[in-house]
Amino acid sequence: MTDLSDLYEEYEFLDADDRYRLLIDLGKALEPMPDALKTDATLVRGCSAAVWVYPTVQEDGALHFLADSNAAITKGIIALVLLTVQDRAPSDISATDIEAALAPFDLKNQLSSNRTQGIPNMIALIRETAARYG
Repeated sequence: MTDLSDLYEEYEFLDADDRYRLLIDLGKALEPMPDALKTDATLVRGCSAAVWVYPTVQEDGALHFLADSNAAITKGIIALVLLTVQDRAPSDISATDIEAALAPFDLKNQLSSNRTQGIPNMIALIRETAARYG
């Protein structure tokens, strides 16, 4: 995946349709999540689309998240969120202001409210995971 600031440099010059396409392409680039991990235990509550997040701990203690959704645009939003936390130490994730990192993308104004309503729940799950392993 690309760096969040590099991605924003591209994103800010796009019109709404191209921004939508960029998010869908980001979602397509997500690491595949095995269907066996898509369970009720990994389901993020409060999302209009089904969203699954499964954390793994790497040898160095960094957290690596597998995530997926049944909606293409939602997968793109997941990919954006993961760009802020993927393969980082739990303490780094806990110290990251994920909402501030995503703020330049202005997702609430770019997408319908039911496309963005699950973002806080996904971020909360990531924070809880980081706190558990930190």
